[in-house]
Amino acid sequence: MPIFALLIASGASVPGVYYAFQHSDGVGKGIVLLLLVGSVVTWTVMLDKTLALRRAKKMSGRFIARFRANKRNVATPSLVREGQVDTSPVGIIYSGAVQKLLEFYEVDSLNQQPIAGATGARPVKLSDAQYNAIEAMLESEVSGQIQVLETRVGVLATLVSVSPFIGLFGTVWGVMLAFCGIAAAGKSDFSALAPGVAGALLTTVAGLVVAIPSLVGYNLLTATIRNLIVTMDNFTEEFMVRVKLEQLQLGREQHAAAAAALPQQPNLFAAPPAQAQPQAPAALQQPNLFATPPAPAQAPAPAQIPQPSLFTAPPPPNPAPANPFHPYTGEQPRNREE
Repeated sequence: MPIFALLIASGASVPGVYYAFQHSDGVGKGIVLLLLVGSVVTWTVMLDKTLALRRAKKMSGRFIARFRANKRNVATPSLVREGQVDTSPVGIIYSGAVQKLLEFYEVDSLNQQPIAGATGARPVKLSDAQYNAIEAMLESEVSGQIQVLETRVGVLATLVSVSPFIGLFGTVWGVMLAFCGIAAAGKSDFSALAPGVAGALLTTVAGLVVAIPSLVGYNLLTATIRNLIVTMDNFTEEFMVRVKLEQLQLGREQHAAAAAALPQQPNLFAAPPAQAQPQAPAALQQPNLFATPPAPAQAPAPAQIPQPSLFTAPPPPNPAPANPFHPYTGEQPRNREE
């Protein structure tokens, strides 16, 4: 495209680029045409990638703003639907990760309803394997988007490296043929050398015209791609942090609900309630320690028992029994003198 402009700007009557092209041989003209195609490819890739990267950056920024504005959770139905229709790199990454998350929640990503045959209960806490699966999905989506963003950028790097050498080859080839023509003519006239040298130098100019825009475009595009990669990496970290915080909040809510459903447990560390002091009966009267004790009640006097007189004679003893027989042997006692 730039070479076309140079060829049109230079008239055929005035020696210039067109004059040098006319006096080039077949190899030189072929190199110029090849570099012309390379220039068209360079500008096409640069314009297309510039528009695509600008659109991707703008749409990614909008989706991140909507994601951050959603304070409820990372898988609200409206945000999931927006992620499924969003073509930005961040939207595609979110759509893949949230589908994996809802798969662990056993919820359909389209209507946010439990999958047939599933319990439909959201887990209190994702396991380490599930966290690793979500992170692997995020990394896979980021890698896929990087490949999409870097598509055809390698063409610019190739043209930057190859086009100067192609132009140098055309220049060396043209100079060689110019000196061969002088040698064949047998005279060292500068007018015979100039057309061939001009055609040879044209290939170097064409190579530089292709290489310089390719180098500038490549640097600008790679810088934009790096910024998008940083944006995607930051979004993946923010997504995982939001998932972990959501799981922590869900765990607290279910723990509080389970605690409320259980009967009230006694607090072993709380002070026991004060017991009510029993009220003294109204008829009970406290004794007065300083009052004179009452006189003890007099016991009734026993009946008068006649006391024996020390000066009266005792009563006579009972007379012995009249039975003359011994109580044990039954014999009559004998007189000791006998």
